[in-house]
Amino acid sequence: MCDHLASEGHAVDWARDIEEAEDFLRVAPYQIVVLDLQLPDGSGETLLSRLRNAGEKVPVIIVTARDQLSDRLHGLNSGADDYLVKPFALAELSARMAAVLRRYSGQASSKLCFGDLSIDRSARIVSIAGRELELTSREWAILEQLVARPNQIVEKRRLEDAIYKFGAEIESNTIEVYVSRLRAKIGKDRIRTVRGFGYRWDAR
Repeated sequence: MCDHLASEGHAVDWARDIEEAEDFLRVAPYQIVVLDLQLPDGSGETLLSRLRNAGEKVPVIIVTARDQLSDRLHGLNSGADDYLVKPFALAELSARMAAVLRRYSGQASSKLCFGDLSIDRSARIVSIAGRELELTSREWAILEQLVARPNQIVEKRRLEDAIYKFGAEIESNTIEVYVSRLRAKIGKDRIRTVRGFGYRWDAR
């Protein structure tokens, strides 16, 4: 799962147990949590309950071998956003993650249009006037963060978290380099720099 999601451009951190997961969640903001229920130090539902009781709204998808209806209902009623029973196709996990993230961003459709620029987040295709563009996985990860929050400031740290694993060494100008490359491909006026804060996607 980690390899698959990383190949799609996600920065993936793998916590082996509840304690490690809580450590990760305390120090970094995450877009989504994929949660197994059978963990070495207890049930994943324990972590889910702690998150929701603390008011944490990060989307959570449960993945488990428990396939009874009562298990699914309990997981969803405990605060999970989706429930995926093993075994499953990795492509289905990706699709469910994308659907959950769209719901959280208030964008029900996977396709977005900004003038002659079209972005299909499910197919991961970007095109201008019908001409498909080639983006690297990191360029796509940054673009996805920006278009999910149109006309809002996206902090530089959030963009760094989208392309780096937890604990990785971050070069000071990495985000600036990828934003510059994106501007060269999609147009310099679509991504605005908000000095001292981050970047803003111009949705006009």
